[in-house]
Order: sequence, then C-alpha cells, then structure tokens
Amino acid sequence: MSKTLFEALREDHDIQRELLDKLLKTSSDSPDRDRLYRRLRAELQHHAGAEERALYIPMMAHDLTQEKARHSVAEHHEIDELLETLDGTDYASPGWLTHARNLEDKVLHHLEEEEHEVFQLAGRGLQDDQKTSLAGEYKKEMARRREQD
Repeated sequence: MSKTLFEALREDHDIQRELLDKLLKTSSDSPDRDRLYRRLRAELQHHAGAEERALYIPMMAHDLTQEKARHSVAEHHEIDELLETLDGTDYASPGWLTHARNLEDKVLHHLEEEEHEVFQLAGRGLQDDQKTSLAGEYKKEMARRREQD
C-alpha cells in the first residue's frame, strides 16, 4: 500500500527532530555545529516549501481547512526568521545557543500542531486518493529541492 501524505511528512518531521536534538548537543564553533546547522536549515526550508505545495495549497481550497493552513504557513515564516537570526549570529556566541533553542521550541510546536491538529483536519478535507497522490508530489518536490543543495 502506498504511503499517505501524512506518513511522508511525519518521516521528514522525525529527521528534523533528530537534527535539532544533535545540533543542540554541539558546542561552540565546531565543525559538527556547522554541518548539522546547515543540514537542518536546508531540511526545514525544503520541507516548508514542499509541504506548502502538497498540503497547504490544497487545504486553502476548502473552507474547513483554510484558516489552519494559513496559520501553519505563518509559522513557516516565523521559523525562517529564526533561521535568519541564527545565520547572523556567530556559532561561538552564547546567543547562538539561545536562538537555536528558540528555533527548537518553534519547530517542535509546529510539528506537534501539524501531527495532532492539521493532519486530522486535512484528513477530513482530502479524498483518500488525494492523500496518496499528494504524498508522491511531496516526495518528488523534496527530492528536487535536496538535489539542488
């Protein structure tokens, strides 16, 4: 049986959680911090773009799910702003870890809200065949974005 969009998104959510966890265990201006931050940043940005195309644009077409979709897209922008703050902060600065923890809080809140509220709401608004076809679109878009790195 093919995966649904929600299963595909959850797999990438787990990658984001793991990267956040590893990143926050790094110290100062280490090569690990740089490598993990760059990977996390790319994953978050690729995921947000692909998710907006595969999930949030279809959700915005329905009155039932439109408001929740707009809220989630707004959270993507908040995450982007936190990434910009981190980009402008030196890895060795004490403020970097504070900003990274703020990012973790925002991302984990966003993932929890998606998995426990958005997916259920979208599940009622999308047809079963859509859930599978949108998973394919999402995976294709993620692969395209990752290749560009």
